Amino acid sequence: MCKTQFVFEYRDYPLIPIKFYYNGRETPIIDALLDSGGDFIVLPNAIAKYLGLRLIKAGFVDTAGGETTLSKSFVNMDINYKDNKRTYQNLEVHISDRNDLPVLLGRNPIFEDHEIIFKKHENKLILNPIEK
Repeated sequence: MCKTQFVFEYRDYPLIPIKFYYNGRETPIIDALLDSGGDFIVLPNAIAKYLGLRLIKAGFVDTAGGETTLSKSFVNMDINYKDNKRTYQNLEVHISDRNDLPVLLGRNPIFEDHEIIFKKHENKLILNPIEK
């Protein structure tokens, strides 16, 4: 586990730079929205298609943006911070059938692996690794 503290700029939204990769394909670095109200990571369908993910139907959910159909898959993900990164391998993600949603980083696994500190007055979002 990466023991590096990550400190991100926090302006209007809590964004974390991440990269997904699967089977030889990878995304550019994407600013993903940290979603404390979500249980899991949600990707727009376009990213899943780009990576060539195999999708398994998971059901329907109501979100703030309306109802959406979700599938699930597995992917590798890096959290990027300067010259450091935290890698998650074979991470379960959910895929929205909509493409008008950002990448959402829900509580699993980010909140399980980090103490999260919002310092809005300093424009900082801090991820401190939790010793397990």
